[in-house]
Amino acid sequence: MSLVAEASDFLQVFSDGTVKRFAPDIVTSAMQPKNAYKFKDLVIHPSKPITARLFLPESSEPKPFPVLVYFHGGGFCIGSTTWLGYHHFLGDLSVTSQSIILSIDYRLAPENRLPIAYEDCYSSLEWLSLQVGNEPWLKQADLSRVFLSGDSAGGNIAHHVGMRAIRCRVPCVTIKGLLLIHPYFGSEKRTEKEMSDGAASDVEMNDMFWGLSLPEGANRDYYGCNFEMHYVSAAEWSEFPAAVVYVAGLDFLKERGVINSLAPTTYDQLHQEPLVIAADDYHQ
Repeated sequence: MSLVAEASDFLQVFSDGTVKRFAPDIVTSAMQPKNAYKFKDLVIHPSKPITARLFLPESSEPKPFPVLVYFHGGGFCIGSTTWLGYHHFLGDLSVTSQSIILSIDYRLAPENRLPIAYEDCYSSLEWLSLQVGNEPWLKQADLSRVFLSGDSAGGNIAHHVGMRAIRCRVPCVTIKGLLLIHPYFGSEKRTEKEMSDGAASDVEMNDMFWGLSLPEGANRDYYGCNFEMHYVSAAEWSEFPAAVVYVAGLDFLKERGVINSLAPTTYDQLHQEPLVIAADDYHQ
């Protein structure tokens, strides 16, 4: 058994298909904060399995909260809503935005290659529409104001889940907007930053994650990676929700976030452009 892929401190993949993941510190359901918000873990689909962490901000009076559905990053291969960084970020965001946040733990590649992550995360919207009358913490949820968000691979997922929601019409759920944080897209063609001096190791790692997550036999022009290869009608784009895209100023994939956000075959047909926010070269 030999090592065939490795992301230092995060992931090892062996020739027999075994995957070893090295998780950072996590927050368990027993570690409740003392104020501001509360959280609990839920099962979205027991047989797959798909789980989630639900965040509810404290409120002095009952009121409807918008719902933000969040998909974590990690190249489709690592990550969890239980990770310390994700947990505190989303708990604080719940308080600041005064929104209910549903953070999804979808099945990971390479054991579960794309499009499984898209299917798992879309099923969270179906679960939400069915549970809003049954789950006590969702009694204050306003499903006419649902937002999709995620970082890196999670930003990619949010885009594709948003598109499927247009096509499939989840009952009672209205997607009002997307908040994409340095979304993870690609293509067989390299960008200028990817070909620049000093980017070789980053590009190699990036290619490794795509190789582990794409369907067997697919390349980086697969629609999930290069969404310009995904046929979308003008009528469908006309219904695509408003989007804000955050890109990191020093990220070698920065061009991907900007280029894919402004692709003429996509958002221009919407007769509006997404708001793209970039950190400058001095602040990440």
